[in-house]
Amino acid sequence: MRNRNETISDIIDKRRPLVQKIERTEENLRELTSGLHALESQRNKLVTQIEDRKIQGRLAEIDFLALHLKIATELEALAKLKIRFSRDTLNIGVVGRARQGKSRLLQSLTGLTTTEIPDGDRQHCTGVRSTIHHNPNVTTFGEVYFHSERSFIDEVIAPYYEKLHLGAKPNNLVEFASKPLPPLPENLPGYAAPGAMYEHLNRYHTNIDKYVGLLNSPPKRISSNEIREYVAQDTADGQRIFFNYLAVKEVKITCPFPNTDVGQIALVDMPGLGDTGVGDETRLIQTLSQDIDAVLFVRMPSAKGDYWADVDVRLYDTARAAIVDLPLDLWSFMILNQTNANSANGNNFNNCQDLADDLDKKHLNLVDCIIANCADVEVANLKILDTVLNYLATKIQSLDRQYASSCQERMIELQNTVNTEIEKARQALASPTANQNEMGVFLPLYNQFISNLSVGLMELLDNFKQQRYLVDEDFFQPQVEVAIQACKEDAGIPDLQEIKVRHREKGSWEIVYAEYLHKIRTHLTRHFNSLDNGLKQLIDAAKSQITKVLTSQGSLGGLTTARGANFLQVIANKKVSDEQINLRRAFQNLWNFEMSYEVNFHYRIRQHLDDLTPDDTSLRLSAKPTAEEVLENLTQLHQETVYKCQEALADLSSEPKLAVFAAVEEFVDQVLRGEEIKNEWPVFLYEVRSQVWPTYFKPMGEGSNSLKEWQRLVDIVGKANQLEFLQFIN
Repeated sequence: MRNRNETISDIIDKRRPLVQKIERTEENLRELTSGLHALESQRNKLVTQIEDRKIQGRLAEIDFLALHLKIATELEALAKLKIRFSRDTLNIGVVGRARQGKSRLLQSLTGLTTTEIPDGDRQHCTGVRSTIHHNPNVTTFGEVYFHSERSFIDEVIAPYYEKLHLGAKPNNLVEFASKPLPPLPENLPGYAAPGAMYEHLNRYHTNIDKYVGLLNSPPKRISSNEIREYVAQDTADGQRIFFNYLAVKEVKITCPFPNTDVGQIALVDMPGLGDTGVGDETRLIQTLSQDIDAVLFVRMPSAKGDYWADVDVRLYDTARAAIVDLPLDLWSFMILNQTNANSANGNNFNNCQDLADDLDKKHLNLVDCIIANCADVEVANLKILDTVLNYLATKIQSLDRQYASSCQERMIELQNTVNTEIEKARQALASPTANQNEMGVFLPLYNQFISNLSVGLMELLDNFKQQRYLVDEDFFQPQVEVAIQACKEDAGIPDLQEIKVRHREKGSWEIVYAEYLHKIRTHLTRHFNSLDNGLKQLIDAAKSQITKVLTSQGSLGGLTTARGANFLQVIANKKVSDEQINLRRAFQNLWNFEMSYEVNFHYRIRQHLDDLTPDDTSLRLSAKPTAEEVLENLTQLHQETVYKCQEALADLSSEPKLAVFAAVEEFVDQVLRGEEIKNEWPVFLYEVRSQVWPTYFKPMGEGSNSLKEWQRLVDIVGKANQLEFLQFIN
């Protein structure tokens, strides 16, 4: 039979696979949010374009705000669930108002003393949340986590300003420290409570120099006898001289528990409520919602007579609000702290029994009510801890399942809600706004378009044809002249002194000569890379001329504000759909057309570089070379090579225009003469008719780009909203 430790360990292991499933659901919800934002943006754009009041009304009925709020709520719930299932321990929270025995119970369960867990016989003493982990193999130590400046202002200070109506909260630490506190408003409801809260805030303000140095500090490991300095307000003898706790967000304590059969558990000590500190209830809810598997309410009835006060009920209700998906009565215990006649409180057993009997009357529903002396180590461990752990070992998996199932059910409800709004979106533009006789209007315009485009492109092609064998005097040839001049002026030939130094290093004229031939050849060809600028300018000019025909005679200028070569890219990649494959390919091929020295010319002048290649050079060194001979040979070979390259480039100077003509001719053939293209042009133009001929067509006609974009965005949201993507449990 498995022991309790193994059972708890197995429970924790079984939680982990759910974390990955929850993360996938979170990611899909974020994708759904992104899709909804895009659809909402398109809706807002369309409302300004459409004149049809009915369609405007249908678009306005799509409740994007409600969807965003629901998704945000579910993401928050999933985040808490993920934290719960990611933990390495089962956590038991201990909650109670000040001076009810909560700290004494924690001391009994953990073996810690007042050094680590102050119990505040005189005043409410604990000021910081502590999480106490069981580890039988360590000496007690603590880890302190400090507030950042931002979290300190937002989570600690700001709530006081809001609760006490003190005006605008400070934006930063300097502002909080340097300015006096605003006076407490006289018209606040209540009297003592607001005043006590204000004194709390004043403690933060007055003593800021005593703790400000700890803000933004990295986590700090401390010994057991240092823990009190970071969690308590006063010393063991009641002196309020500690202020470190004001900068502390949380302390984690690791120690061996007296009961070794507890397994992977941790106890979470919440600061005692009822000390008129602001934010305690908010922090309690946050902790219970994600860090706690079971909660112990600690209450010490007075031996002189007691009852369930409103503050007790409010504390229960506060805890119940932490996890709406898991009823509190399934994971909470009431611990009535029994004291004997020798204690300061006296014998309160009868009063404990009376309060236990009255739980139902106050609707304080719990797993169990346990009457036990929290200060008695043996009793606390046997009656309280063992009872709670045995319950968790047998019930936590069903509780986890119930919690996760509640979240999953809401995800299904969300999916249905989104589906309802998606269907509204699908139907919003169901009725075309175009004229009934659209095709009768479109066909004459289309025929005129093809006629104008054909005339314009053929005239342009004829112009390129006439110039195809001419030297390009505007772009390429000037760049050739610049490159040749650069070769002459920047030859890369060493001077005599360099040659001599190199010879001393190498000890061989042949090696020196070969090295310099390689360097000069490489240096020379580098200048020719500048020809790319001229080639690009020539090609861009040709693309711009085609664009001019397409946007003016072809009336396609309304499709995009891009002009020149970029116009072709926009049409190819964003305007022509996948269905018009031949039309898209024609624009893509023209946009992608380019030339470069490396690809189109280098291989054709490479033969003229042989004289600058050691194995192929025609000018060898003599039997007894000198530095002067090396220099003379290098200079002569360089000059001859530059001349040969210049002559070769002159012979090739008409090729760029010939290549451009071929590219333009191919484009014209593809967009005007192909059999398939005759069927693609009318389909494409009908889709974008409102942009090409805005005078004749409204933007939301059937098959229009605006309508297609709307349908595309609706489909994206619909795909992200598939139930299979939103399920994390079966």
